Amino acid sequence: MDILTVNDEPGHYPPSFYAATADLLAPFPVSEGEISADVCVVGGGFTGLSAALHLARQGLNVVLLEASRVGSGASGRNGGQVGTGQRLEQPDLEQMVGLERARALWDIGLESVALVKSLADEAGTDCEWVPGIIHADHRQRFTAHSRHIVDHMAETYDYHQMRFLDRNEIRAEVGSNGYLSGVLDLGGAHIHPLRYAIALARLAERAGVQIHEMSRVSAIEPGSRVTVKTAHATVSADHLVLGLNGYHNNIDGRLARRVMPINNFIAVTEPLASERAKSLIRNDYAVADSRFVINYFRMSRDNRMIFGGGESYGYRFPADIAAKVRGPMLNVFPQLADARIDYAWGGTLGITMSRLPRFERHARNILSLSGFSGHGVAMATLAGKIAAEAVAGQAGRFDLFEGLPNPGFPGGALLRTPLLAAAMIWFSLRDRL
Repeated sequence: MDILTVNDEPGHYPPSFYAATADLLAPFPVSEGEISADVCVVGGGFTGLSAALHLARQGLNVVLLEASRVGSGASGRNGGQVGTGQRLEQPDLEQMVGLERARALWDIGLESVALVKSLADEAGTDCEWVPGIIHADHRQRFTAHSRHIVDHMAETYDYHQMRFLDRNEIRAEVGSNGYLSGVLDLGGAHIHPLRYAIALARLAERAGVQIHEMSRVSAIEPGSRVTVKTAHATVSADHLVLGLNGYHNNIDGRLARRVMPINNFIAVTEPLASERAKSLIRNDYAVADSRFVINYFRMSRDNRMIFGGGESYGYRFPADIAAKVRGPMLNVFPQLADARIDYAWGGTLGITMSRLPRFERHARNILSLSGFSGHGVAMATLAGKIAAEAVAGQAGRFDLFEGLPNPGFPGGALLRTPLLAAAMIWFSLRDRL
């Protein structure tokens, strides 16, 4: 199945609250003819735009190819949460890779959040940066763990931006009876993701990057100079950077084995009265809960509930996305039963078995960075910077990620989807029990 076109019309931003409230760029030209560059970047999301920007700032001639519009994939339609650390918690990373590497990954995670903030500020675009993310526990069994995480991060990492929330505190912050405890992380934040993606594109263009939209890659030929083909162009470059994440469409078998595309869905309500909005999320924090199929939500600047949730086991979006998301939303906030849904959309992200990013050298001069597993606003941005470092010969941080445990999915590209569906059904049932 063609992931790039099964749900989306190329050349258009999918109808969403973000697209309706962003200052969209005029289309960039389609790539045509013979093009020569120092570096070719494929993918116009956070990873590709950041890589192109940082490479151009190193003085390199950079061409970026995007199959549709910049930021039209997962980068421009996600929950907007800019989380600290990695997708796995630090104690899990310590067991997996040891304390030293876990510390390095934590520091990189903090840098990724700071990089998003600094680039958004530099672009001069109002990306609606708001500090604070709550990790909400929907079962009592997670409460002791949340307390431990706060203590562990303070004692082992000297990180004091996390605060444990007991039952009364979390219900004061989040107007739902479904949460029993949680952790408030003031080091994280939330933003308008499409505005941020467009800000990156503006910075990249200003730095001299040649951006081409509607330029889907049809073939990659490795060599001392890599050849990248589209329908109307052939690009020759010393280096190739792939920033494809869930939209890789099996362009490379090694990537397909380890990065699986899955869909997630978001619905946005009508604007709510200010007092009502405050009764749902008192201090404008973003929230993500402890369910295996995560619910994540926040308020927009104009007091709309932006709610992400609902699982999907095929690549085609459901006919009624609003209904798909309304169920989980009303489970958390039954008081929104009378709220009109104004926007609903789906998107495709890339996950890995370990939930850690997949960095890989497909050849000496071909780098791939993907698999951010729902933690990509910050980490995908920094991944682009790390790719630029590696191209410049400073590959230490790329090597750190390339060496992380990242097994392939059982059954390969053919059986991984039904196996994941079975697992998600099991865990979603466990969530409800």
